[in-house]
Amino acid sequence: MCGVCERIQMIRAGTNPYFVKELETGYVVIGDFQHFAGYALFIYKDHTVELFDLEPAVRSKHLEEMTIVAQAVRNAFGAEKMNYECLGNGKGGAHIHWHLFPRKAGDLGEYGNKGKGPAWWYPNGKDVCRFRKTRQRRTGKDETAITQRARCAVIRFSKAGNPGI
Repeated sequence: MCGVCERIQMIRAGTNPYFVKELETGYVVIGDFQHFAGYALFIYKDHTVELFDLEPAVRSKHLEEMTIVAQAVRNAFGAEKMNYECLGNGKGGAHIHWHLFPRKAGDLGEYGNKGKGPAWWYPNGKDVCRFRKTRQRRTGKDETAITQRARCAVIRFSKAGNPGI
């Protein structure tokens, strides 16, 4: 079983703390690492490796929903630009999923070219511990506030009359 399918099992079992919303073709989850506040993933529901393996109507719907999720993330987290990645080379094999990075000028700090560059230039995992410790110090709980913020943003977005979310 691939790592993405494991995450889907957690969503279906109600144990994925990063789960935000189920759409027709996929699941919206907040990424484990939040240097880019609002970093989210849109995961295709079924284990499929390539976009071209999807039926044309399903592929169109999935791309439409991914775009709607990206717009919701941009609106909720004030991104100046969204970056999109569809990779699928993870643990246990490939599975269609999108990485959606809300970006702002200078968000790479010392790791970019004057703060600019691809999201993967920022060291993976450097930020998550700092975020959780800060949250825990403020509330006394080890929880991820960003998930609640994203869930509220998606709900607000859906109430604004955006189709599909």
